[in-house]
Amino acid sequence: MNNRVEATHLGKTSRYPQLYDPSVLVKVDRKNNRVQYNIEENNLPFVGYDTWNAYEVSFLTKKKLPATGVLKIVYPCNSKYIVESKSLKLYLNSFNMSVYGRTRRQGIKLVEKTITEDLSKLLETGVRVHWFIEGGFNSELVYEGYTSIEVYVDLEDIRFNKFNEAPEILKFKVGKDLQELNISCNLLRSNCKVTSQPDWGTLFLHLRSYNYLDLKSLVRYIVSFRNENHFHEEVVEMIYKRLYDKLDPEDMMVGAVYTRRGGIDICPSRATSIDVLDMNLISPSTLCMKRFRQ
Repeated sequence: MNNRVEATHLGKTSRYPQLYDPSVLVKVDRKNNRVQYNIEENNLPFVGYDTWNAYEVSFLTKKKLPATGVLKIVYPCNSKYIVESKSLKLYLNSFNMSVYGRTRRQGIKLVEKTITEDLSKLLETGVRVHWFIEGGFNSELVYEGYTSIEVYVDLEDIRFNKFNEAPEILKFKVGKDLQELNISCNLLRSNCKVTSQPDWGTLFLHLRSYNYLDLKSLVRYIVSFRNENHFHEEVVEMIYKRLYDKLDPEDMMVGAVYTRRGGIDICPSRATSIDVLDMNLISPSTLCMKRFRQ
């Protein structure tokens, strides 16, 4: 695969722009990974969003007063492109010494508008952006009601021997009634496609299917990503597609909450319908409480 675009900034020493600079933004075509897993761009087997939380955002007012906050960025999975994470970090930091507004509140509106327009233009899709200030929001928990898979499975009883994605691990049996699951697993670990730096995450699965998923096989499958090099969005889509193909679900949602790296955490979610997505996660105006290991 050609990683020249992805590697524009990743894995390299980069100078941070001293003033606002949208030219540092880099987009990556989603189809580069989707074609390997028979995910058709014009017939996606899922709906969903990519949710980014950025914790290192700031700018100056006209009085040179710093404004700081947390930025939430949400855009749909049917966009042709994703934004490369280091380029986004460089871009957001280019606001640090730039001046916006007479007051912080006025400046926030201007910066929100600027970021929304720049990312929407880059990704050729509608991007929603919200800047949160301390005390100006209510925190909501994401994936409330999901139970750790360890409640159902004795992890010590499993032997792990595959550390590259292995769909043949997944096992199921046909049942008479719908199996309904809302489970989480803290064992997700993959690596950056370009730098091979580790990315740690928690996987969430909502499933309603007459094909009963063997949970021990699911744990082994999640662990098989340990040596895989993919972007966060790609990992979620790969897991979704494998489960979708094997289980023919009535309803399904696969989401991941990744640990922040470089001041940004990325939380993709894919589902059979928007009804089973976590509304707190995909709402740009809701700042979510951090999960364990975030």
